[in-house]
Amino acid sequence: MKNTLFDIKPLHRAVDAIYDQPLTEPARDLLNRELRTGVTDEKLAELIVALHEEDRLCIPKEDAAAREPQIICTLGLSDQVEYTVGNQANQNGS
Repeated sequence: MKNTLFDIKPLHRAVDAIYDQPLTEPARDLLNRELRTGVTDEKLAELIVALHEEDRLCIPKEDAAAREPQIICTLGLSDQVEYTVGNQANQNGS
């Protein structure tokens, strides 16, 4: 983006935020809709900067950290056997 029409600091900050944090659902929907309609690069850049300046582009870091993915695994165990994380004990007494 150096030495181009898009070489502006607010756009750089917005793009950095996109790489650093997930998009909000409304921002993702709006950007997808605009891309499907064939928005120009200039209009898309203006929209991204506006969303970023209004704090509607990305999920804040503290909220994103709370949304960290969790691994949930069911191993097909029956109701009779219940394993707990840490001590690997089960309810059958074995």
